[in-house]
Amino acid sequence: MDYQSLQDLYVHELKDLHSAEKQILRSLPKMAKHAASPQLRELLEQHREETRMQAERVEQILERLGKSGRGVKCKGVEGIIEEAEDWIAEEAEDAVKDAGLIGELQRMEHYEIAGYGTARAFAAVLGFQQDVDLLAQTLEEEARADRKLTEIAEGINMQARQLESASQ
Repeated sequence: MDYQSLQDLYVHELKDLHSAEKQILRSLPKMAKHAASPQLRELLEQHREETRMQAERVEQILERLGKSGRGVKCKGVEGIIEEAEDWIAEEAEDAVKDAGLIGELQRMEHYEIAGYGTARAFAAVLGFQQDVDLLAQTLEEEARADRKLTEIAEGINMQARQLESASQ
């Protein structure tokens, strides 16, 4: 792609986010299946529907701009998903495995938070208020998911720590 303007960069960022959402959407069921914590599993199942809506919002913005979501593959999320799948394959106690999985999920959320924040800033400068509102909605959802992961992690990390104490 030829980047001649901020709008070109904005479209690229949207395509990257679209790719990220689609990859995450495909990976969440596997992650939920391997989560031992019922709370973590439930959060992942809920976040799947939210992720579907987020992808639709990006598609809506791209359509308004006369663009498709194709042409960009989000290598950042691809790498994080690969790391999460590697972690799922490891032999570990349930609490330890869930703690590691939460770490990968939070990396994913932070990547999205950075991407949506950047896209929202571009949309604001470009005067696309409707896009700013849609992107802000998704940004808040991603931040909320991150906060919920932190809450769940607090309990799971303590369980994992207790395993360490019991083995000494």
